[in-house]
Amino acid sequence: MNGLEAKILLIQSKNKRQNKYLKILVLLVLFTFNFKFDYPLYASERLRATQQNLTKQSFVSKALSISGNAVVTIETERTVLTSTEGILPPGILTDPYFERLFGLRGLQVPRSRIEKGQGSGVIFSKEGLILTNAHVIEKSDQLIVGLSDGRRVLGKVIGQDSLTDLAVIKLKAKGPWPIAPLGDSDQLKVGDWAIAVGNPFGLENTVTLGIISNLNRDVAQLGISDKRIDLIQTDAAINPGNSGGPLLNSYGEVIGINTLVRSGPGAGLGFAIPINRARKIAEDLITTGRAKHPMIGVTLSSNIKQKSNFLSQRESGAIIKYVTPNGPAEKGGLKINDLIISINNEQILTPADVVKKINQNNLESHLKIKILRKNIEYIKIVKPIDIYDLRL
Repeated sequence: MNGLEAKILLIQSKNKRQNKYLKILVLLVLFTFNFKFDYPLYASERLRATQQNLTKQSFVSKALSISGNAVVTIETERTVLTSTEGILPPGILTDPYFERLFGLRGLQVPRSRIEKGQGSGVIFSKEGLILTNAHVIEKSDQLIVGLSDGRRVLGKVIGQDSLTDLAVIKLKAKGPWPIAPLGDSDQLKVGDWAIAVGNPFGLENTVTLGIISNLNRDVAQLGISDKRIDLIQTDAAINPGNSGGPLLNSYGEVIGINTLVRSGPGAGLGFAIPINRARKIAEDLITTGRAKHPMIGVTLSSNIKQKSNFLSQRESGAIIKYVTPNGPAEKGGLKINDLIISINNEQILTPADVVKKINQNNLESHLKIKILRKNIEYIKIVKPIDIYDLRL
C-alpha cells in the first residue's frame, strides 16, 4: 500500500466517524425536540382529561358527603305464628291431658318463629327522626337502626301511613345525629341527575346514579290500587333493601324516598315518593300519629274522547269518570263526564293537577272548581274530607 492509498483510507475512516457522530447528534436533537415539545403537550392533554373526568364525577361524591352519613339501615323483627290445620282451637292442642285423654299424639302444635327484614331510611331532623317506607316496618316487634358510624340504636315507630307507604321512626338514644337536607321536589325536571342511596341485599352504603325519567307517575299505571301517591320515576337502580332510602339530587338534597322497583318486563325502572309529599305526611304523623288525605270522591281520566262536546275543542283538563255516592263531589254538584278545567282559578291540564290541588288543600278550606258541562261553564264549591272519614 503506497502513501496515496493510505491517505484515502484515512480520509474515508474519518468521514465515517463524522457521519456516525452526525447521526448521533441528529438523534439527540430529535429526541430533545420531541421531549421538549411533544411530551409536555401530551401530558397537558392528559391532565385536562383527568380534570374533566373528576369534574364529571365529583358532584356525586360531594352529594354523598352532604347526606351519605344520614342514610341508615333498618333491621326489623317480628314474631310469626305457624297456623295449624283442623277444627279444634289451637290452644287446646298444647294441653298434655287432652292429648293423653283422646290419643291425639302427633298433631301439629302452633309454633312461633322470628321473621327478620331489612330496609333503609334517612335521618331528617336533629331529634333523630327517620323517614322510611311503611312496608319496611309494618307489623314489626322490634326495630334496630344501624348508622354509618357503626352505632346500632333501637327505633320507635312514631306513625305510618299505608296509603302513601311512608313511616316515621324516632331513634331511642341521644344524638347528635347526621342530618340530610330536604330539597324541593316541585322544582324537578325530567333529565335531572338522581342518586339512589341505600342498603340493598344488606350491602351498606350502596350508591347508584341515574336521571329523573318521569314525574307524577300514577301508581295505578303500575297496577297498584291500594296506594294514593304520584311517584318520581328514575333509572337509578333501586334494589331490594333500598326501600326507604333517599333519592338525592346533584346538590346532596333529598328529593324523594325510594319505594319500589319494577321487575320482569320493563325492569330497571325505579320509583320514589316526592319529598314534598313525604314532608307533609311526616308532619301529620309526628303531630297526630296519622296522615290526612283530603279527597272529593271522583275518578278522573285525561282521555278526552268526546272533545267535540266541549267548548273550544279542549284537549286538556280532567274528565270525571266516576263519582262516589254521598261523597263531597256528589254533594257539591259534580257529575260524570264533567270536565274540570280549573281549581281555585288555577288551570287544570291533567288529572294529576287535580290530585295535587286537593292534596295541597287543608280540610277546612273549600275548593272552587270550574267545570265544563255540555259546552256551558259552571262553578262548583266542594269541601274535601279526609279519606278515612268517608262513609259509603
